[in-house]
Amino acid sequence: MKKLFKRLLVFFIGLPALLALVIFFPQYNHLLLNLGAIIFSVLGAVEFRKILARKNLLISLPEAIILGAISPAAWTLVVSFGANSHISSGAFILGALWILVSRIVKCREKYDPFIGRTAAGFAVMIYPGLFLAWIVRMALFPEAETVILIYLLIVILNDALAWAVGGLLGKNNRGYFAASPNKSIAGFIGGLAASLLTGIAAPFFYPAAFTSASMAPVVAGALLGLGAGIAATLGDLSESALKRSADMKDSGTLILGRGGALDSIDSLALAAPVYYILYQILF
Repeated sequence: MKKLFKRLLVFFIGLPALLALVIFFPQYNHLLLNLGAIIFSVLGAVEFRKILARKNLLISLPEAIILGAISPAAWTLVVSFGANSHISSGAFILGALWILVSRIVKCREKYDPFIGRTAAGFAVMIYPGLFLAWIVRMALFPEAETVILIYLLIVILNDALAWAVGGLLGKNNRGYFAASPNKSIAGFIGGLAASLLTGIAAPFFYPAAFTSASMAPVVAGALLGLGAGIAATLGDLSESALKRSADMKDSGTLILGRGGALDSIDSLALAAPVYYILYQILF
């Protein structure tokens, strides 16, 4: 009951606060939201570093912080301050060069775990930072505020309904997902239904941002919601698989009732590039 209260508290306070951030603070192409993406990328990278360390894939804390921030920070410079878009790819390349070259310099022992350190470096640079950078890129859309709001609702309502429906109707249909045995088919369907309905509703409430030239807006919205919803679900299951492989229940203790930062952004991270690309294609 205590965990349930904490989870509901985070949902009913956190969701309105996040939506308010998007609606009331659009300055500098949603700079505050972009800074939030950087912060959670760093927190997620630090937690991912701990998960990797359980498998002897080691990387230093300062490296995890810098590499986790590099992609969303570079895109924030582009989106909010007008820097050249090539800075994003340049920053990623510099990070990759550091991972490779620094390991050569540090390898003083004959059997230094070069592969493990290199793998850990690339891992924390890509996940979750490279994925969350796509949220920052959404601020460049003409109707950015609306596009970002629908993205957040598709993912967050997916998670909320999957949890609620799974708790009510999932007792006898669990155990089908090896990465997360407590997840149920009922919860999976409930989450996808929430994403699908949000996508369908988007063209009705925000036609300026969700008008499709190639198909009926309601069909395009349904495809957008379904695609992003599936990606959100896979993001949750993928992070569960990472924790399970490292014998960890939660990635951290930062968020009440949810665990760590990575536990809270796993769905957002995987859904961001899928949503972005589908929006570009469909609308």
